[in-house]
Amino acid sequence: MHLTKSDITATPKLKRLNLINSISGIKPANLIGTISGNRETNLAIFSSVIHLGSHPALLGFVVRPDQEVRRHTYENILGNRVYTINHVSESFIDRAHYTSARFEKSDSEFLRCGLTEEYIVGFDAPFVKESMIKIGLRFMEEMHIKSNDTRLIIGEIEHLIVPDEMVDTEGHINLEHKNVGISGLNSYYKLTRLAKFPYARPNEVPDFKK
Repeated sequence: MHLTKSDITATPKLKRLNLINSISGIKPANLIGTISGNRETNLAIFSSVIHLGSHPALLGFVVRPDQEVRRHTYENILGNRVYTINHVSESFIDRAHYTSARFEKSDSEFLRCGLTEEYIVGFDAPFVKESMIKIGLRFMEEMHIKSNDTRLIIGEIEHLIVPDEMVDTEGHINLEHKNVGISGLNSYYKLTRLAKFPYARPNEVPDFKK
């Protein structure tokens, strides 16, 4: 298959959506937890979480706050300034997936999808108890992407919760422990570590020409 720009534009909407959402490969599966000023909790699955820096420790994710559909995650983050990112594990893939349904703001995805709110004293955003890796972030800034009217939400990590057995002495996290990834909007994959290489330095690169 070889599609040009005009071919992509002419592709039926649903097929185009699935194709372009899948073409970037397997992405991390995360649940973002927020709470409103009225104490209404929200939970939504995202596959756009990215690393932006380690000092300060910053993560970003993309959201589309449009006029037709209210984006409760976005509204809550702007209002409360803190939120959580929770890795999705094999044991609750189905429950995580259905948080993508368009629930009313007063209808908490935690309750509807059978997931448990968990809190840290002094940090006013809900974590997902069932998640193995949990991150608490404070909103720092947003960047408007004019090309498609999306926003990159940038947060600084204030809490990082990872089981001790998943972290080696150098700080590498083994994500093979039942965590999952997403391709497109609704296909989930297991994660398997195939190899671990040293930091790449020019004078240590093997001779691949042999």
